[in-house]
Amino acid sequence: MKTIQFREALREAMSEEMRRDKSVFLLGEEVAEYNGAYKVSQGMLDEFGPKRVIDTPIAELGFTGIAVGASMNGLKPIVEFMTWNFAILAADQIINSAAKMMQMSGGQYHCPIVFRGGNGTAGQLGATHSQSFESFYAHVPGLKVITPSNPADAKGLLKAAIRDEDPVVFLESEKMYGDKGEVPEGEYIIPIGVADIKRKGTDVTLVSFGKIMKLALETADILAKENIDVEVIDLRTIRPLDYGTIVESIKKTNRCVVLEESWPLASISSEIAYHVQRYAFDYLDAPVMRVTQTDTPFAFSPSLIDEALPNVKRLIEAIKKTL
Repeated sequence: MKTIQFREALREAMSEEMRRDKSVFLLGEEVAEYNGAYKVSQGMLDEFGPKRVIDTPIAELGFTGIAVGASMNGLKPIVEFMTWNFAILAADQIINSAAKMMQMSGGQYHCPIVFRGGNGTAGQLGATHSQSFESFYAHVPGLKVITPSNPADAKGLLKAAIRDEDPVVFLESEKMYGDKGEVPEGEYIIPIGVADIKRKGTDVTLVSFGKIMKLALETADILAKENIDVEVIDLRTIRPLDYGTIVESIKKTNRCVVLEESWPLASISSEIAYHVQRYAFDYLDAPVMRVTQTDTPFAFSPSLIDEALPNVKRLIEAIKKTL
């Protein structure tokens, strides 16, 4: 094992796959000469050259369309968005081209492509730069959606995404790039669609994903001092979603809380709550609770940000309600 930053884990995953497969290349704004807006691609231009690490104009619609066409013709692009908020401009290419191409071509064209970049809140960036897009893209058949919470998962899942034959939406966080964690040495791949139990428990199942996993684990530690034993599940992959791990956990704990850094309506927590009541109803001793961002555009004011985001207090209240 070695301890590296989240950004380094992503860089290792991309570099290892580019060494392994010459059809893999990286493109996006400032990925080459500037070494990446968040230094994820630092040093990659020097190793792979300007034909495989490509700076693009500020034109998400354009360079995403180029990447989709390249993927249909035997290449494996990695598209870096400076933030997923900017990828809204390329939604037509992601949703109407990449996601639908295999079905619309009768299986003649695959789109082995990874779309990746910063997702969710990142401080005082205002409403248009603070959105979480997991449910937005998980809604679309043809896309796979991944959101890692630590460096090891980031590396293992990104390598799996690059090798996948389908388009993958890979959601990171600007607040996590400097996070450090242990990553296994050598070849390391995590299968897409498999959740991970980060902490075993017996009293309640807490399901979450992405950077807000930190809040889930912190809350579990606090409640342990009150003899409340929380089992914490990290989804890791949003589509396909590992319902089986959640249901098996609830058979043991008989309670479920879902923590999500996004709006409540048509959310991942809504989907999980439906599935749990459908397939684990007889095991539930309390209704499924969820803790989400408030149902408002995100604020710039720090005090309003604190009110909008899930926090330890709200999460403890939800868990204790189920108990």
